[in-house]
Amino acid sequence: MASRSPLWKWILVFPSITQNDTAPDMNLNFDLNLLTILHVLLEERSVTRTGERLGRTQSAISNALKRLRDHFDDPLLVRVPEGLSPTPRAAELAPIVARIVRDADMAIAPREGFDPASAQARFAIGAPDRFNLPVFLPLLEHLGRVAPGIVINLRTTDRDYAIRLIDESQIDMAVGWFDATPPHLERRLAFEDRFVCLCRRDHPLVEKGARPTLDDILRYSHLVVSSTGDRRAAFDAVLDRHGHQRNIAATLMSFTIVPELLLTSDLIGVFTHRTAEYFVQRYPLVTAPVPLEVAPIANHLIWHSRFDADEAHRWLREQIELACSDHLSEGPRGQKLRRGRALETPVRP
Repeated sequence: MASRSPLWKWILVFPSITQNDTAPDMNLNFDLNLLTILHVLLEERSVTRTGERLGRTQSAISNALKRLRDHFDDPLLVRVPEGLSPTPRAAELAPIVARIVRDADMAIAPREGFDPASAQARFAIGAPDRFNLPVFLPLLEHLGRVAPGIVINLRTTDRDYAIRLIDESQIDMAVGWFDATPPHLERRLAFEDRFVCLCRRDHPLVEKGARPTLDDILRYSHLVVSSTGDRRAAFDAVLDRHGHQRNIAATLMSFTIVPELLLTSDLIGVFTHRTAEYFVQRYPLVTAPVPLEVAPIANHLIWHSRFDADEAHRWLREQIELACSDHLSEGPRGQKLRRGRALETPVRP
């Protein structure tokens, strides 16, 4: 006897589809429940056993078989001493019907809960370069340890570009400073940041130990990091509102060589605190407050609303929020993963 399919559970799932007066396709009248009965008949080769398996009476199965024969204009199953034997047409239909039944069962079966340890998935995340070291470095270490099958593709994005990539389904989510987002995008506050001045420890700006004034900060040439290559950054918009400008000596598209440039020159940089603090922990650099009344920079996590209930998407969003708030779970040696912490285990590319 063939193995019994568990798909009898959805014997009454499909309603009969009635054809309206203008529908040209006569197949719209077909009762899809009949395919389940045909599938089990082909496995059991018995009206009685099919009825028992599906919880239907023998007469109900016989009536269904008659309807199938009428529709296909073929006997489909003929009686032989051993039971019922499929006709060539039924044998031709058997794998097609089995696939339909199997696919339908998969479609209506309850989804299994998301398990990060065994999940296999790829996600693309957009963010400015300033997030890579303080946020995504510890996040990738964390994912490599708790969700090794999840692969992350980081895309450097600014505000408008990130929104466009989400709309085009090129990235799954983005983190950054967004003035406004379209109504079809969800957003959640990830963390707030502020501007600080970053320079070498023996820089004339800070060598006397006093808090520098804004004029002191603007007296030196500045190093700017802009993911778009623009010579202006968010701090320049703040200066504009206060009627000031700064002298920009160099513009970079990433933070890769920022420490070396600051250590070997009198250049200074005004960056967000999280990024600057990462460098202070690893290089002989210091930060100084920027003496301007500026509201905290609100960084948001954004994503398309169609993914709001997706379990894998939601789990990754939670991990990003933890990384942004510096509250990822403990590392492999029982140490809390702090922002800026060097990686201790390999990370999947």
